[in-house]
Amino acid sequence: MRVLLVEPWFGGSHRQWAEGYARHSEHDVELLTLPDEGWKWRLRGAALTLAGQVSTTPDVVLASSMLDVATFVGHARHHVHRAPVALYMHENQLTYPLADGVSRDTSLALVNWNSMAAADSIIFNSAYHRAVWFEALTPLLRSFPPPRHDGLIDRVRARSHVLPVGVDLDRLRTPLVKQGPPLVLWNQRWEHDKNPTVIAEILTTLAGTHCDFRVALCGESPVGEVPPVFDTLVAVLGARLEHIGFAEQPQYQQILHDSAIVLSAADHEFFGVAVVEAMAAGAIPVLPDRLAYPEIVGPDLRSTLYASTDDAVAQVVELLSDASLRSGRSAAASAAAHRFDWESVAPRYDAMLSEMALRAG
Repeated sequence: MRVLLVEPWFGGSHRQWAEGYARHSEHDVELLTLPDEGWKWRLRGAALTLAGQVSTTPDVVLASSMLDVATFVGHARHHVHRAPVALYMHENQLTYPLADGVSRDTSLALVNWNSMAAADSIIFNSAYHRAVWFEALTPLLRSFPPPRHDGLIDRVRARSHVLPVGVDLDRLRTPLVKQGPPLVLWNQRWEHDKNPTVIAEILTTLAGTHCDFRVALCGESPVGEVPPVFDTLVAVLGARLEHIGFAEQPQYQQILHDSAIVLSAADHEFFGVAVVEAMAAGAIPVLPDRLAYPEIVGPDLRSTLYASTDDAVAQVVELLSDASLRSGRSAAASAAAHRFDWESVAPRYDAMLSEMALRAG
């Protein structure tokens, strides 16, 4: 079966998703992409650009949430008019948290909504993501004058499913021994929605305890700068700080293997590829008890989710102080993460897309 995978934002986790599925699918997957530059323009303009590049007739289209599906299908109708479209929601522009002083552009959320209404199937990367989208959608639509789209919401919800992002995890099988003092890892984007201020608070408090530990701060800043809140943290951690900044492969892979604990304080997480990768390598997740994290860690590690900053510190101190506890939870973390390996997830994508093509005739 021919699958046309359309990804206007071919970078980061979006690229990993597209290339990962293409590698592991039993179908013939063709990638149609644009570079990860100018995300608002990609969301608004990529559909017209990419529609002009379609040269074959697919059996099914798998589109990223960065695509205006209605516009794409309209302009590419000579090639894809009979092919069903599955829309994969990596994120959305309605519930993504905004930085202080930034107002929401609801026209971007309406691009997402029109894409969902045009798609034959909508796939969310977590049940949490699906829930918050539909919770926020009704108030958005009711803010406009009639006629509104309220009557379409239940139809779109009925076409909505949950499939996780697949992750290549073979390279991250848990090593037998982690050398040296336990390594505490933070491996997320250095942006406001990932809450580096709280991470700095947790690590500063830990530095004042008797615990022996090391720290790696792995992340990419969109402006190439270390968050100002880390200036003091660097001095506080001193020799404990083993790495700060973006890490290229294979250095990042080695850091993952060395990590005993992975931290998050995110205000936004619809899935969490970085956390899943760390868990697969045996890092114990100490994460907020919210967002998609309960789904990611599973029932066996639910107790590692924290309710407050003080709770997070207490959990890390307990783990740093008890090697036996770390060993057991490390194994559980690796097992939980490998549910999201492409080897397990790709067949679920294949089956859903095959069924869509079969129904379309």
